Amino acid sequence: MEEDGFIRARVALLDNEKLGLSLTAFMFVKTTQHSKDWYQEFVSVVQSMPEVMGFYRMAGEYDYLLRIQVADMKSYDAFYKRLVNGVTGLIDVTSSFAMEEIKYTTALPVAP
Repeated sequence: MEEDGFIRARVALLDNEKLGLSLTAFMFVKTTQHSKDWYQEFVSVVQSMPEVMGFYRMAGEYDYLLRIQVADMKSYDAFYKRLVNGVTGLIDVTSSFAMEEIKYTTALPVAP
């Protein structure tokens, strides 16, 4: 599978609790901007933020979804302020916080 390019990377899966990163937030973002230039700037800003574990452009009520891993609410607030002060055109930024991680996997459901 490696030779055929199916395996992109090999990584170590770290324990976020042991690293002191116990707060998982899902941030939903709406914007008034949809130009190519704005999109490229937004992507650049978000990709530069190490707290962002996942970043998706969405269909539906919100335009973007970010999965964020931080130590605590104070760290989340600092992240939030950096994001909203670093990007123009955001009209709604709301978050939900995970109370318990029930399932997490990086394994894809490939047929044997």
